[in-house]
Amino acid sequence: MPGTLYVVATPIGNLEDITARALRVLREVAVIAAEDTRHSRKLLNHFGIRTPLISCHEHNEQQRQELLLGRLLAGEAIALISDAGTPAIADPGYRLVRACHGAGVPVVPIPGASALLAALSAAGEPTDRFLFEGFLPARATAREAALRALCGEPRTVVCYEAPHRLMATLAAVAAVWGADRPLVVARELTKLHEELFRGTVGEALAHFGAGKVRGELVLILPPCVAAAPERDLLTVLRETLAAGTLPRKAVVKQVAKEFGVASDEVYRLSLEIGRDENEGRPA
Repeated sequence: MPGTLYVVATPIGNLEDITARALRVLREVAVIAAEDTRHSRKLLNHFGIRTPLISCHEHNEQQRQELLLGRLLAGEAIALISDAGTPAIADPGYRLVRACHGAGVPVVPIPGASALLAALSAAGEPTDRFLFEGFLPARATAREAALRALCGEPRTVVCYEAPHRLMATLAAVAAVWGADRPLVVARELTKLHEELFRGTVGEALAHFGAGKVRGELVLILPPCVAAAPERDLLTVLRETLAAGTLPRKAVVKQVAKEFGVASDEVYRLSLEIGRDENEGRPA
């Protein structure tokens, strides 16, 4: 029988966020495939876990896939972890998972921390539907093209960003979506200097431009709210009169207040509408 690949979520900052199940699995598997073995060894040492580590990152995933799949088919259990959070979410790992499915190797998720979900849960923006963009392109032209493609998106847009690119990304958002567009920037989640910034893109540029930005970031852009179509006074007046639910004087008062026009002018227009309609009726 083949072994099992466990996809294990690890803390994104605070080590207390690891689950008891994750710790048990990391102790019991034959080997742990880690994005950066030096980084992950610190986590394992903290919890007294001596399981061997093997690197599996974006530059060697294809080669490691054959080795790991062979060990899994031989009956060994393996854990897949990333540097932080849930593996294969904007991180290496999905190719190995897909190969396991193709080879009939069981894949078991061990859920836990995720920067994406942690940021969304604390942002105070709609989460019933959202679009995860991962990291926006690093090149300015491609980044602006990606943002233009998202203009008018009716879902909350979430993306990751590196600290050294934050200001360039905020400037691109301001150029494409406008400096008045609201957003949330989650920085250093679960860590000592955790920050959750809410404001406009322009305010974010001023806030984060005041000093050096540190830590990984999650950007959350609320859904684009389409502007209400302009209401034409004559159309509104004609439709409200035609509805017949209010007397003429009440209609005039209501429409005058909505459009900030003098009541006598609106009353004159209402009489003209009535005269035009009477002239259009057959004798």
